[in-house]
Formats: sequence, C-alpha cells, structure tokens
Amino acid sequence: MNPLAMMMFLTSLAIGTTITLSSHHWLLAWIGLEINTLALLPIMTKTPHPRAIEAATKYFLTQATASALMLFSCLINAMQAGEWDINTPSNLMTNSLSIAIMMKLGLAPMHFWLPEVLQGISLVTGLILSTWQKIPPMILLFQISHNINLSLTVILGLTSVLIGGWGGIGQTQIRKIMAFSSIGHLGWIIIILKLNPQLSLFNFILYTIMTTAMFLSMIMLSATKMSQISTSWTKNPALTTTTMLVLLSLAGLPPLTGFPPKLLIIMELIKQNMFISATLIMLASLLTLFFYLRLTYIIALTLSPNIHNSTIWRTPTKPWLVFSIINTMALTLLPLTPAILLT
Repeated sequence: MNPLAMMMFLTSLAIGTTITLSSHHWLLAWIGLEINTLALLPIMTKTPHPRAIEAATKYFLTQATASALMLFSCLINAMQAGEWDINTPSNLMTNSLSIAIMMKLGLAPMHFWLPEVLQGISLVTGLILSTWQKIPPMILLFQISHNINLSLTVILGLTSVLIGGWGGIGQTQIRKIMAFSSIGHLGWIIIILKLNPQLSLFNFILYTIMTTAMFLSMIMLSATKMSQISTSWTKNPALTTTTMLVLLSLAGLPPLTGFPPKLLIIMELIKQNMFISATLIMLASLLTLFFYLRLTYIIALTLSPNIHNSTIWRTPTKPWLVFSIINTMALTLLPLTPAILLT
C-alpha cells in the first residue's frame, strides 16, 4: 500500500478515536466510531487476498448493524430525554445501546465475527483490531456504566469468558486463539463494569498491554500457526522465552502482570456477595488456562526435528526498544498494582 495512503488511514483512525473520546454528544461519538470503522477497512484489504476481502466484508456488515442499532437507540433517547448528552441515557434505551456497543467489541453472544475477521487479516492489522479499535466503544461503556443493567453485564461477562475458553481449545491458528482470548478478557472487564468502573479500566489497560506484547512477538517470529511457533526456538531463543511468559501472563498466572486484574475482580465480586458469579467465572477461566498452557508447552517443551546448524540468531532489524518496553510491562507490573490503584 502507498505509504501516503496508509498514513492517511492511520491518521483517520486516530481522529475517529479522538472524536469519540472527547465527545459529550451521542451523534459525535457515533461519527467517531464510523470514521474508525471506515478507516480500518482499507487497511484490512491492503493485501488483496480473498480471505482479507471476506474478513473486511464481515467486519463492515457487523459494525454497520451495531452502528444502526446504536443510532436508533440514540434517536429514541433524544426523543424521550430531549437531549443528546452521553451521561443521561434513559433506562429504556440503555440496554439496546449497551448491546450495540458490545457487538462492536465482539462480546459473546455477538462474537461470531471476531475469530473469522482476525483470522483473515495480517498480524499488524489484527493488532490494531484487538487493541486500538476496542478503545472508543469501551470508553463509551465506561461513560454509561452508572446506568447499565447489572444482570446484562454479569450474564454477558460469564458467557464471554465461557465462550472465549471453549472456542479457543480446539484451535491451531494463533490469530483465532488470540480472538477467543480477547473475548474471554472482555468478559472479565464487562462483568465488573457496573460495580467498579475503575477496576474495569485497569483491567482493560493491562489487557491492551499484554495483547500488544503477544501480537508483537508473533510479528517478530512471523508465526501464525502452532507448527510455526514450535520451531521458533532455533530462530530466537530469548524472544521465544518472553513469548512463553507473555502467554502465561495472559492466562493470569502469578507473579505476572495478568494476575492482579483477575484477583481484584474476584475480590470485588465476593465483596458484592456475588459468590456464584465469582465461582462460575473462575471455573470458566480454567478453559482459557488450558489453551494458554498448551501453547506454552508447544513453545517450551517441544523442539522441531529440523534444527538449524547455524549458531547465529537471525534477528533482523526491527523496533526492539518498543518491543522490549511492551514486553517488560506485560510481565512485571504486578508489584506496581497497589500504587496504580491508589492513584
């Protein structure tokens, strides 16, 4: 793709996100989301492959449906309340607004588009879709969290964690595994949204850091399948080791970065006397833990018979500084958790 065109599309992504984040008006927020969607479609199809075209089509249809439902809800809300302010949605329209925004995020049971779309696009575009594109809808959810239906968030959160774990078990494509991982993590974020929005935001930030680290690792290793990641040790042992640790961090094992949000969310659910929800979400997360541990096993405890005789690690020139900072944050933020929560 022409660098000038790519820069224009990336700038449009940034502008759309900024409009949504800075707006107090539902129509402006909707326009920002639409700019984001339309800017990502050409980036998805920069490699004119049938899978990429199919992924872009599915993404467009899903986002258009969610946008139509969101605009309809905003119009009804404006008719009832007489204003377009984001902070004052009517109780009648909050549910449909929430469902529209959750469809944009890819929460279960509106998740069917996410694994297929992520599988059909490149790793760099997948990184944008899994992190940057989730920021505007998530911020809108945070803004209406005081009016959101608790039963809706708990049911969709539990469903997303269960589907995220169950769907990822039989996958061999790493991009599909990351899609189901994203669904599961969003379930953890949503289930606590009504009770503690600050904790949800903390969880979302850590999810973004860990997912970015994992996608950057796959980009560096040029790996999209389990069979490719199993041969990565001979290419770059240090990078393969940190990739394994990032996977364990995504699984939520202590003492890595992914452990604090899960611990704090369980503690918050218990504090709110939601013992059944806490038990169910912990049991459902065991499914997610299984496929992370399977990936870790393939990386760490299996070695391809085709071992290269060269003792020189093939490390092409890449942005190692950015990658090392993101990886460090994805692994070592556990000691900083109390300080982050107190600020």
